[in-house]
Amino acid sequence: QVDLVESGGGSVQPGGSLRLSCVASGTTPSMGWFRQAPGKEREAVAVINKRGNPAYADSVKDRFTISLDNFKTTLYLQMNNLKLEDTAIYYCAASSLLWPAFQPANFDAWGQGTQVTVSF
Repeated sequence: QVDLVESGGGSVQPGGSLRLSCVASGTTPSMGWFRQAPGKEREAVAVINKRGNPAYADSVKDRFTISLDNFKTTLYLQMNNLKLEDTAIYYCAASSLLWPAFQPANFDAWGQGTQVTVSF
């Protein structure tokens, strides 16, 4: 079982940028970012497998970029042109599946979460 630690959250104005990082204790077939806003269900933001194939939620696909380092142990989420509705707690997750889709049940390890707040 892999351990995950997120960092990089913070407060930013609309249109600003943040980069989230997630350090894993080992490699997994795929990893992803989820977020949960107040009053809403946890939702997938982006996933990527060890082959480097990414997938994005429609709400972020033109603004966010998910990536892995060369050792496949650090996950990143570059967030550009942030909007008010991006405010949420962001969670890093890992899956034993190469193609986990966007189903939280397919992810078996989770980080503690990092807060992203977009406001004026």
